[in-house]
This record gives sequence, C-alpha cells and structure tokens, in this order.
Amino acid sequence: MSHPLDRAVWNALTTRLSSFTTPESDTRAVRIDPEVGVFLSAADASRDSRARLTELARLHPGAGLVERADGPMAEVLPDGITVDRRIALVQMTAEALTPSKAPSPAFEPLTAADAPAMLALATLTRPGPFRSRTRELGPFIGIRRDGELVAMAGRRLRVDGFTELSGVCTHPDHRGKGYAAALSRAVVGEILASGEAAFLHAFADHPATIAFYQSLGFEVRAPMVYTILAD
Repeated sequence: MSHPLDRAVWNALTTRLSSFTTPESDTRAVRIDPEVGVFLSAADASRDSRARLTELARLHPGAGLVERADGPMAEVLPDGITVDRRIALVQMTAEALTPSKAPSPAFEPLTAADAPAMLALATLTRPGPFRSRTRELGPFIGIRRDGELVAMAGRRLRVDGFTELSGVCTHPDHRGKGYAAALSRAVVGEILASGEAAFLHAFADHPATIAFYQSLGFEVRAPMVYTILAD
C-alpha cells in the first residue's frame, strides 16, 4: 500500500480539500479551483482517468501536477497538452521541531483583507504556486513592518495524518532576520500539536533551502516531480 504522501495532491483533493475542486472534477481526475491553486491529478493510469485529466487540463489551462518521481504516476500526463517544464522537488517531513533559543518576532493571523498583500509578496518572492485565493487553504500567519506585510507562512495540502507547510516567504529587504524560521516553527508547531506530522516540498536544486528546513527538524522523504503545463 502506498504512503499517503506519495500522491499528496490526489489524496488531498479527493478528501480534506475536496471542497476546493472544480465542478468538473470526478472520481477519474481532479483539478483545484484555478483561483486557489494549480493542482491537477488523475486517479490512476487508466484510459478513462487520462481522458478526464486531459479534459480538465484543457478546461483550466496552466495546471501543475506533483507526483513521486520514481512512482507509477510520474509519466501520466494529459494527452496533447504541451509541457512547459518539469521541476525536480524533494518532499520533506517532520515529526518534531529542533530546539531553538532564538526569540520569535511578533506575528499575526492573516485574513481575507490581507489577500492582496499576500499575493503581492508571493509574486515577488515566488515560494511556489500562489493564487488570489490560495490563502483559503491556510490559515496563514505573517509579520508586518511599518504596516507592510514582509513575511508569511501557512498551510496547503492536507492528507490523512499530514498537513503541508507552504507559502513561506520573506521580502528581500527583510531577509536574514529569522522571520522564515520563526513563522515556519509556529505553523509546524501547531500542526504537530494537532497530532499530525508536517510535510513540505522544496526545489531539489536549492540545497540551502533544504538545509534550512533540515535545521528545523525536517528530513527528506522522497523525490518528487512538478510538471507545469502550458497555458
């Protein structure tokens, strides 16, 4: 039996995040609402599932698929849809946080009123796919300086026993102050306190990012591939 994180997108969008899928999604393939995210996933490699995957990709262009790189679904892609690029990721998990004596800066919950500022910060820093309603997958928390949102972190995918840390980013003018670590620790701490483990996805060719999350208590679990389809 496969691990629930091997197919985190499919398992999330067919269970705990099913309310965020498009009306055309069904048991063969699912697409998250384009205003919320980019994720697209098929149930399996069958002809029916691939056909539905292709239909959803055409209905909602610019989708992205995340699958285990060495798994059977890595090459199950929509037919006739151009692949813009494929990006190697690593999936990391944490069941405990490493000790830290660093003081935590003040942070606050982010609300619907913060949506434009969150999108602007994510667009500037590019922590991963972030859309106008991605914040609804949260909650998210953030740090302000002089009234400006300069750092944030939150949650995204949820599967049985695991919640994803995501959207971790800091404005370039405020890096090096420990904001990303503090916010990540706060989010992961709440996930662990709920009885779940935390997970995340990081670019495989960003060793500094991987080392940063390892310093918090994450370990690399599996290689993943992020396939971005053309608009």
